[in-house]
Amino acid sequence: MREILFLAHRIPYPPNRGDKIRSWNVLKHLGSLGRVHLACFADDEEDAGHLDALRREMGAALGEVHVEVRRKGKLRAAAEALRAGKPILLTMFDSAEMHGFVRRTLDRRQVEAIYAFSVQMAQFVPAGCRQTFIMDFVDVDSAKFAEYAGAGALRWVHRREADKLSDFEQATAARAETSLFVSEAEAQLFRAAFSGANVRAISNGIDLDHYHAAAAFPPHAAAQRPLIVFTGQMDYRPNVEAVISFADQCLPQILRNAPSACFAIVGRNPTPAVMRLSQREGVIVTGSVPDVRSWLAAADVVVAPLRIARGIQNKVLEAMAMARPVVASPAAFEGIEAQPGRDLLVAKTPDEEARAVLRLLADRTAAEAIAASGRRCVESVYRWDVRLEPLAELLSAGERRAAA
Repeated sequence: MREILFLAHRIPYPPNRGDKIRSWNVLKHLGSLGRVHLACFADDEEDAGHLDALRREMGAALGEVHVEVRRKGKLRAAAEALRAGKPILLTMFDSAEMHGFVRRTLDRRQVEAIYAFSVQMAQFVPAGCRQTFIMDFVDVDSAKFAEYAGAGALRWVHRREADKLSDFEQATAARAETSLFVSEAEAQLFRAAFSGANVRAISNGIDLDHYHAAAAFPPHAAAQRPLIVFTGQMDYRPNVEAVISFADQCLPQILRNAPSACFAIVGRNPTPAVMRLSQREGVIVTGSVPDVRSWLAAADVVVAPLRIARGIQNKVLEAMAMARPVVASPAAFEGIEAQPGRDLLVAKTPDEEARAVLRLLADRTAAEAIAASGRRCVESVYRWDVRLEPLAELLSAGERRAAA
C-alpha cells in the first residue's frame, strides 16, 4: 500500500473553517489512495483534542500522527524572523519537534509522497528528498501581504513579509513535483511571477449533503426580518474588514429603505472591533454558533463584501449550496465558477452592494430564482470527489518519475 506523509499548519478536523475544510477533504481523499501519516499543528489544547474524532473518521487509513500545539506568538516570531532574515509566517511555525517527527517518519516508513498543505509547512520537507513532493499553497500568501502593505502603520512589515515569502514560494515551487492552488486565478498569479514551475489549480468543493436546505440541523429561532447574514472566522483580518466596511458603508442605506433589516455577523472569535458593531442599530454579532446552517437557512440574503480575498471563498459556496441568494464583492467572487446575475449577484462597490441587497429584499421571486440557480451551480461543478480526482494521477506520475 502506498504511504503518504501529510503536513498541515492546523489539525484538519473538524472542518469548521476555510482552511480546515480543504485540508480535511484532501486528507480523506489521500486516505482512499493509501495510508496517510499526519504531522500538523493545533491552535490550542482544545483544537488538539479533536485528534480522537479525526482518528475515528479516518480509521485504518491513518498511520502515525504528530499533533503539536503551536505556542510561539507573533511578537516573538517577528523578533526571531528579523534577526534570521526569514519570513515571520515561517518562523511562527518553525519547530524542532516537527522536524524530528518528519525525519523519523521518512527514515522508518516507506513514504512515497509528501503532501504539504500551506506554505509554512514546506520548511519541514527535507531538501533533496526522494519522495514525490506536492505543495498545496492554496493561495499566494505573498500577494496577500503585498495587499496589506498598501496602507496602515505596519506597511513596511507587510512589504518585507511579502518579499521574503515570495522568495520562499519560488524556491519551494522549484523543488516540488507539483504546486497546487485553490483557483485558476491564484495559479495564474503564481505563474506570472514564477515561470517554469509545474502549477495546477484544484478548486475546493462543497459537501452537498451537509449544506442542503433539507438537511438535519437545528431550526433557527425567530429572527428579526429581513435578515442579512455574513459568516466567517471573525478574527481573520479580511473578514473583520469586510463586516466593518459593510456596517459603515452599506447598512445605513439599507436601513433607510428597510428599517427592520438585521445584519448578523456569524462566526467564532469576533475581535473587539467586530464586537463594537453590535452596539449599532440593526447589527447582531453572534460569536460561535452550534450550526452555521441554521443562520444560512434563515437568511434572506447572504453577503460576502470582502475587500481582500485569496482563493475560493467557502462562505459563498456554502450559502449557494443552502439555496440562499448571495451578494459578493469581486474579490469574494474571484475563482468561483458561477454566472453573475444568474447564480449570485456581484457588486463592485459598497453602494452597489447596498442596492443589490435591497433589490433581493424587495423582489423575493427574483431572490429565490437566484438562490435555486446557485444551488444547481454548485451541484454541477463543486462535488469534492470530482474536484480532488486529479490527485491520484499527480501522485502516480511523480512516483513513476522518481522510480525512473
